[in-house]
Amino acid sequence: MKEGLFYRAGHQTMAFIDYMGDLFLFWVDSCRSLLHPPWFVREVIAQMYHLGVKSFTLVVVACFAVGLVLAMQGIKVLSWFGAANYIATSVAMSFVRELGPLLAGIMVAARGGAGMGAELGSMRVTHQLDALTVSAVNPMKYLVVTRILACMLVLPLLTVAANLVGILGGMVIGVTQVGMTPTYYYTLTVKYLTLKDVLPGIGKTSIFGLIVGTVGCYHGYNTEHGTFGVGQATKTAVVRSILLILIADVFLTKLTLLLWP
Repeated sequence: MKEGLFYRAGHQTMAFIDYMGDLFLFWVDSCRSLLHPPWFVREVIAQMYHLGVKSFTLVVVACFAVGLVLAMQGIKVLSWFGAANYIATSVAMSFVRELGPLLAGIMVAARGGAGMGAELGSMRVTHQLDALTVSAVNPMKYLVVTRILACMLVLPLLTVAANLVGILGGMVIGVTQVGMTPTYYYTLTVKYLTLKDVLPGIGKTSIFGLIVGTVGCYHGYNTEHGTFGVGQATKTAVVRSILLILIADVFLTKLTLLLWP
């Protein structure tokens, strides 16, 4: 029993290390293709639209709902200490430091990761990637690099919107349940916020974008077994993107706390 347990744990650990190695080599290969033109700037902008603008509503709705719930739960706790007014500061700190970047990353991973996995997977099984190669177009540069760059560029912008909308959700609860005025809520929101609270959270979303783009493209680019493989690539891209975002967030949060205590 113990041997079987240790064997499975060791096997899963080695499989994860092997997967991360393949993912890293895939990313290095995409970086290497950036050394020489063309760089397909228009395609990057087009992917920013598909990955960012079309995910905006999803991110906004999710963050507004979380802002409402966070404020409702926070008011109950803060009222025990007679500090219900400071729900404004609590919601703002929670969003700019953690919830905004994390929710934006997860929403883009759920929508964009699935899209990239399905799109590139379909192109692989229908031999469109081979057709690009025959046409003297590097599929790694045209399809993979553009999507990774688009994810890295658009996620910080979505995070800014996520932070603002989440704080707005907290303000709705603060005004309706605590009796605060919008002006007073705004004053308490910005009173304790500094750039060292806002910038690290926005900055780490570029890493989240790198993860979403790399994982989604990796599974789509290496799809096998026909249409069944496309479905598997889509599912795996979403699950592993979100998992790696959560793991990376632990280390990035610790790093930012060490650099900006």
